Amino acid sequence: MATQSHKVTFPGSQGTVLAARLDLPDGPVRAYALFAHCFTCSKDIFAAARIAAALTEHGIAVLRFDFTGLGASEGEFANTNFSSNVADLLKAADYLRANHAAPKILIGHSLGGAAVLAAAGDVPEATAVATIAAPAEASHVVHNFGAKLDEIAETGMAEVSLAGRSFTIRKQFLDDLEEHRLAGRIAALKRALIVFHAPRDATVGIANAAAIFTAAKHPKSFISLDDADHLLSRREDAVYVASILSAWASRYIDEAATTATADGPEDGAVAVVETGAGRFQQRVTVGRHRLFADEPVSAGGLDTGLSPYDFLAAALGACTSMTMRLYAERKNIPAAGFAVRVSHGKVHAEDCADCGEGREGRIDRFERIVTIEGDVGEDDRVKLMEIADKCPVHRTLEATSVIVTHAAGNLTQS
Repeated sequence: MATQSHKVTFPGSQGTVLAARLDLPDGPVRAYALFAHCFTCSKDIFAAARIAAALTEHGIAVLRFDFTGLGASEGEFANTNFSSNVADLLKAADYLRANHAAPKILIGHSLGGAAVLAAAGDVPEATAVATIAAPAEASHVVHNFGAKLDEIAETGMAEVSLAGRSFTIRKQFLDDLEEHRLAGRIAALKRALIVFHAPRDATVGIANAAAIFTAAKHPKSFISLDDADHLLSRREDAVYVASILSAWASRYIDEAATTATADGPEDGAVAVVETGAGRFQQRVTVGRHRLFADEPVSAGGLDTGLSPYDFLAAALGACTSMTMRLYAERKNIPAAGFAVRVSHGKVHAEDCADCGEGREGRIDRFERIVTIEGDVGEDDRVKLMEIADKCPVHRTLEATSVIVTHAAGNLTQS
């Protein structure tokens, strides 16, 4: 299963536009995950990209985004703090909830791990939380500021060099960190938790993993990353995390619920939206049900769902069987079961002996083969076959339909 990575944007907690990537599997999505990157990193750091790519191999879509003022996101980093990071994370969850499905899995790397621990209680749909090299308290990052702490305290701000880049750190940033205590949040998580940490992590010590694990209630798991570095710069370490994470999370995601949006269109209509995967894949939402439409590989598609004509044939077959069942129940006909096989093709009207008169050119021809199971008499079988031609979809296809199309006005899609 290959990865389809798409650029998306959504409004952040401070009103600026946040840049993100949505990594999708080629096939149906088992669950959506939300990834929060490390302190002053970006969504495109190797660990984030590699973990996202590996998770899509297991059918899990991943949204990774840049916090305000970092990477490609708008805003001033100097005006952010841990609270705004948590708020950005919740905005990302809102984006997924509104456009796809709410995240079932929250993943945080380093300070991003602290952020997901703080935010998880405000994402009710999330059932699994994963931290990677995360500090037990957000204030752990203060040690990165070293000798600049006194300057920040005295003047209210200072330029700090982090990973070779210069950042403005304000006193409000430090004050905000001190206000956050994660132990209570972790204890009240009420979600499955997995903690990934390397014993030799020189940036965030292993004692942090122990503190997180101890504070958490079951179900909880700990995975040692052995000699991995803090940023998971080796590909094999990132892939290992993703493989373990996807297998572990499978126990805690309701795939039937995830593959359906919380609510379909309010007017009961069928909503069809391009997923961006391949040339033709579409996400079809009907109420709480979610399907995929596609074309076969031979037609340039990915073959991940029914083709439009397959859906039409399926509608005819389902309607036929349902109509026959209703009639059998009403007339007490002992039919044990109905099976309908439908095929579709385009033929020339003059070559179609059973297509009726008055038709010209190429026409659509649906052929049904109906099987009636059970001890059903010949007269009842004849009547049931007549009823098959009266199913509503049959009548719609045979009648002249009117299709009215309107532009969606100012509706836009990221």
